[in-house]
Amino acid sequence: MKNTIGNPLSWSAQEAAAVGRQIGSIATHIGHDTYDLAHPDVRRITVHDLRDVLRKGVEDFGACRTDVIALCLFYPFIGVLLAWIAFDRNLVPLLFPVISGFALIGPVAGVGLYEMSRMREKGEEPSWRHAFAVVNHPSFAAIAALGLLLGGVFVVWMLTANGIYHATLGPERPASFGAFFRDVFTTGAGWVMITVGCVVGFLFAALVLASSVISFPLLLDRDVGLPVAVITSLRVVAANPLPIAVWGLIVTAGLVIGSIPLFLGLIVVLPILGHATWHLYRRTVVVEPRMEQRVE
Repeated sequence: MKNTIGNPLSWSAQEAAAVGRQIGSIATHIGHDTYDLAHPDVRRITVHDLRDVLRKGVEDFGACRTDVIALCLFYPFIGVLLAWIAFDRNLVPLLFPVISGFALIGPVAGVGLYEMSRMREKGEEPSWRHAFAVVNHPSFAAIAALGLLLGGVFVVWMLTANGIYHATLGPERPASFGAFFRDVFTTGAGWVMITVGCVVGFLFAALVLASSVISFPLLLDRDVGLPVAVITSLRVVAANPLPIAVWGLIVTAGLVIGSIPLFLGLIVVLPILGHATWHLYRRTVVVEPRMEQRVE
């Protein structure tokens, strides 16, 4: 066939059609279940099951310790960098929202860890390479889309936290960390900020927990599409409100404790929580043999 340049109008139309086909392909992966339109069944669990979930998370961490530590060194660095920016730019009021915001983006950070637990469950020896191989997964478009959504929630949370500060102790920035600490705990406006901030932060955390508690592991395990993954996560929460609420408290407490010593504790906390989340998914979602195999 002879190659021709063609006129700009026809070339633009061809390129637009190509882009449309790519978007359509991505939307297909995001929007429907490749294997079955039926939603996966969910199980009821108890609070005692969380102990076994955490135990298996610790076992996975012990088996993959070197690889997951290397993988998770990035997160303390990001935390320290954000804290430094907060102090350097006189954004001290946003320091706590940044730390608590890790809970909002934590599910995204754990995707590679879920894959390593999945590989170990299959009897294979996982490494950090398997974590990065997620980009080749058939559901990666849906995983990336959900990650972007959680990133958007984090941004909205930061803007909301800044607005709460402006409405209570602001709009002027504190002269120092000590002055800010004193204003927060010794003034009525400071306690209003704490109360409103905690309530609003809880709502943000509950939204993210309900929509993503098992969404990412499900997308890794089965190419079900983003809507099915999120709906299944909501169904798991509806079937197990108390255990999932306790799980949310465990995650929050772990992230806070891991963040206190210059975020270095996250090197251990994040892997354990990430691996444990995979086992929480296995405990709460029924895996049918005909749906277990993934498209490679």
